[in-house]
Amino acid sequence: MPRPPATPAPLRSLLRHFRAQRPLRGGSLLVTIFGDAIAPRGGAVTLGSLIRLAAPFGLTERLVRTSVARLAREGWLRGARHGRRSEYRLSRQGGSRFAEATQRIYGAPHPAWDGRWTLLLLPAGRRRPQQVRETLRWLGFGQLSPNVFAHPGATTAQSREWLRTLPDAADALLLSSRAADAAGERGLAARGWDLEGLARRYRRFVQRFAALETVARGPQLSGEAAFLVRTLLIHEYRKIHLQDPLLPAKLLPPGWVGTRAYELTRRIYAAVFAAAEGYLSGNARRLHAPLPPATAVARFGGLGVRGRPARLSAGANRSRASPSRPSARAPREARPQPPRRSPPAP
Repeated sequence: MPRPPATPAPLRSLLRHFRAQRPLRGGSLLVTIFGDAIAPRGGAVTLGSLIRLAAPFGLTERLVRTSVARLAREGWLRGARHGRRSEYRLSRQGGSRFAEATQRIYGAPHPAWDGRWTLLLLPAGRRRPQQVRETLRWLGFGQLSPNVFAHPGATTAQSREWLRTLPDAADALLLSSRAADAAGERGLAARGWDLEGLARRYRRFVQRFAALETVARGPQLSGEAAFLVRTLLIHEYRKIHLQDPLLPAKLLPPGWVGTRAYELTRRIYAAVFAAAEGYLSGNARRLHAPLPPATAVARFGGLGVRGRPARLSAGANRSRASPSRPSARAPREARPQPPRRSPPAP
């Protein structure tokens, strides 16, 4: 009997790094697995399948069970039992949030921009929960001062719609403006967002995953290894990318490393996608049926499957406007509301 291919050295290194994390955050990895692998294939899977998929990453059965139970308590998942077996699927709330994150993580790089800024002013003299400022930053606003925020993509009408879900910011004032010149635009970007810190995180990501590109294109990569590469790639990318304000290219430093990180992620993901899907089909199922075929393979501009064009699915590859920062031209029903709770901590 032929021996299975050895795990490539770059992948072994990434697995050691992941398993060495303390605490080992099982919930965060399961969020990645659900969002990247299970959501496009019906959004439901047995608990036994999750235990099997998570084992190579160092997650014990007990950790998977407790992590899934926590995600269910927090409203991300809902469970169903049949005898001693159980199945978990995305809740309506969880499915909506996963769809939002999908639009953001797998979308194309930078949005078009007309040079207009929306300024949001929180009147002084009132104590506000810290969550107000955190939510505004999640929505893509940069904080210029304790009570002044700026957004280069959202319109005032769109921002007012978001504010309806933030009662502690209902008295905010909204203004539309333009910077006097390009230097002023870049100054606002530098003041409102920590682009240097974000660039450092992207550079570390590129350095760690660049060695995987050759491995990912190699003919000897097993299905399991392809699934591990794909999952670790998206897991680490999303932790950085979901903190990225996704500024227009004009506001970013020349040679922005975030673009390199996106392109590297896109190439590796496309190289391992088909093999990872084959592994998933053989190792995960629902209670009474196999997983359905993937319906969201238009990620990163479209992934070919066995030489055929990828099928598109709603929200799988919209413009770079993020889920919480949709394009000003997006139809109203496509504009999601701010999340009530952030994803599990990475």
